[in-house]
Amino acid sequence: MTVALAHDQQGEGPLLVLVHGITENRHSWDPIVADLAANHRVLRVDLRGHGESPKADGYDIADLAADVEALVDEVPLLVGHSLGGTVVTAYAAQFPVRGVVNIDQSLNLTPMQAGLKQQEPLLRSEAFPMVINALFDSLRGQANDEEWARLTALRSYEPDVVLGIWSVLLDTTPEQLDAIVDAMVSPITAPYLELNGFDLGPDYTAWLQSKLPQASVETWDGVGHYPHLVRPAEFLARLAAFEASLA
Repeated sequence: MTVALAHDQQGEGPLLVLVHGITENRHSWDPIVADLAANHRVLRVDLRGHGESPKADGYDIADLAADVEALVDEVPLLVGHSLGGTVVTAYAAQFPVRGVVNIDQSLNLTPMQAGLKQQEPLLRSEAFPMVINALFDSLRGQANDEEWARLTALRSYEPDVVLGIWSVLLDTTPEQLDAIVDAMVSPITAPYLELNGFDLGPDYTAWLQSKLPQASVETWDGVGHYPHLVRPAEFLARLAAFEASLA
């Protein structure tokens, strides 16, 4: 069953859907939403358990994607950051899209799985906020103090929500996780751009293209987890170029 998501819309033009990262909400996009709404109808959502949206009994990625689709009334261009990058990928596997932009979310999830399993006892303890804060601090990159304070204030650390989303990592083997990723990406035929703020290594692009041949991977190394907010003008130009290629 889908969850009715809190959302807002701005602007006129082709539909552009923005999906935020874990613990955050639709206001993470505030610095660039006006620019995007200048030539798009921009739909921003709060994923289930985030922002003003209600919690749910489950947090399967396919269900998070279906929640978003329930608000969509035309074939969209999807942009997702972090967890949102996974959600828009799952959306494109289930529903028609014009294209997908995944911001700094590796689809090779087994390294993340290994790290989370090491931290699992702390994640299931009162140390949960400390662990999450340390995780985000490691991803800050070049975000300035003002922007980092804004993003930090947006975050809501709900263990049941975060651990529910991460159950696909915590409750599976690496082999099972690889099979889940394969099943998620194999139906996707739409153009796909992954824009990373950290270098994922020389083999990552070939790995992703072995599963998603039409994918392009670009890296703004050292920028950090928020390349769209650290270099907004460059991001807006890159998004415009990607969208122009869809015509």
